[in-house]
Amino acid sequence: MPPILLAVDKTFPRGLMWFRRDLRLADNAALFHALHACREVVCGFVFDTAILEGLPRADRRVEFIRESLAELAQALQARGGSLVVRHGLAEDELPRLARELGVQAVYANRDDEPAAQARDARVFGALANAGITFHTHKDKAVFERDEVQTQAGQSFSVFTPYKRAWLARLDDFFLKPYPVDHYLDALVRAPEALRTPVPTLAELGFEKTNLGELEIPTGASGAAQLFEDFFDKRIDRYHEARDYPGIRGPSYLGIHLRFGTVSIREVAAVAHRLSLSGSQGAAAWLGELIWREFFFQILAHHPQVAAGKSFRPEYDKIAWHHGKHADALFDAWCEGRTGYPLVDAAMAQIRQSGYMHNRLRMVVASFLCKDLGLDWRRGEAFFATYLNDFELASNNGNWQWAAGSGCDAQPWFRIFNPVTQSERFDPEGKFIRRYLPQLARLSDAAIHAPWLATPVELEAAGVQLGETYPKPIVDHGQARERTLQRYAVVKEAAATGSGQPPQKKQRPAQR
Repeated sequence: MPPILLAVDKTFPRGLMWFRRDLRLADNAALFHALHACREVVCGFVFDTAILEGLPRADRRVEFIRESLAELAQALQARGGSLVVRHGLAEDELPRLARELGVQAVYANRDDEPAAQARDARVFGALANAGITFHTHKDKAVFERDEVQTQAGQSFSVFTPYKRAWLARLDDFFLKPYPVDHYLDALVRAPEALRTPVPTLAELGFEKTNLGELEIPTGASGAAQLFEDFFDKRIDRYHEARDYPGIRGPSYLGIHLRFGTVSIREVAAVAHRLSLSGSQGAAAWLGELIWREFFFQILAHHPQVAAGKSFRPEYDKIAWHHGKHADALFDAWCEGRTGYPLVDAAMAQIRQSGYMHNRLRMVVASFLCKDLGLDWRRGEAFFATYLNDFELASNNGNWQWAAGSGCDAQPWFRIFNPVTQSERFDPEGKFIRRYLPQLARLSDAAIHAPWLATPVELEAAGVQLGETYPKPIVDHGQARERTLQRYAVVKEAAATGSGQPPQKKQRPAQR
């Protein structure tokens, strides 16, 4: 939380600010504390090969980070500082840089993902051996870890009471920005020998993507652009527009929240102020920020979910479809060849852009688990590879929600019908036509289920089922019955209440 400012002497002669998923200067908790405590502050970033080696060579997230870092480096340069960028194992490179700079303290913002915590523990040890202190601070959430608990002092496992407690605890103090600008005179440039430009994608071993063609704005300036567009033009009708993929409803700030090019306190403060003034859209959007923090605290208290375990262990007994046929079904899902237009259009969207509308994330997840009978972990891994705004806690939480195995999950017997979802949320087929142009000439009525169209309608639209567009790979009605049988293993637990199904269902939406 932002401290009360006092006139105190600086604690350390020199400190190192380690930027990670917080690529901005304004309202940056760790940067504020570094500037406040150190007479001189040098800034650094590490392209961690432990993370990069597991990514595809053309990855929009890496390009987004690289472009955002270039902007951050320019901002630091303009204020008398510099950004030292290293490429290697963070647990090796960061302590080495700290020693080379002769700092007494390193500052970073916290990351509660299990791999990040393990990395930070190793960095802490290496720094301690060199006599350097390591300070971490809360920055990516308004409330983290144990800050919102039940009256019994336990972590929440159901969203609605968590949201009530979150809102009850919120006040202006927790949304107060860190006044970084007041202390920027402590920034200094790294020694000449350590200064290098931000590496190119090629130098990092990556290829250029279509990030520029998609016009995804990067850096703090890009976040500010999206922030202004959403809050000035669309937030008041967010609650009405957010479910329709064919219109511009969401904020599209997900990737910026993920990499910290925007402050969570800044956007939450505006949303909270507007919600108090009666904006239903702002209240709904603030609710999605609370979902994000709900999943953060679930991961912090139940790290086993990151290791592929169901939050509710009884769901690990489900016998998912496997073998060659299951692999073929999974490939068809990944490639948008299921024969269900809304599902296929959604999968085309994520492959082409790294983004998927939240309503569609729920539809395709339900289809994978409950129409195809495939393990939710396969979908979770696919999203982790393709989503620009991939965040472990939210991705895992949302997939377990869809599969019914999560802490605040949809009932195991609730199965999305991809056709009725299409008819309801893309009634004119605008979204489908954008990503499946081969179906563009079908009528609004026929485009949701082409296999039900008459031969005359198909011929007039130039659609040949099985040729220009696939036939359905499963029958939804039959798949539903198989799913109910598959989930019978957890039926008794749900019926007795040991599975802790929530009384009232809400679902995460798109930020």
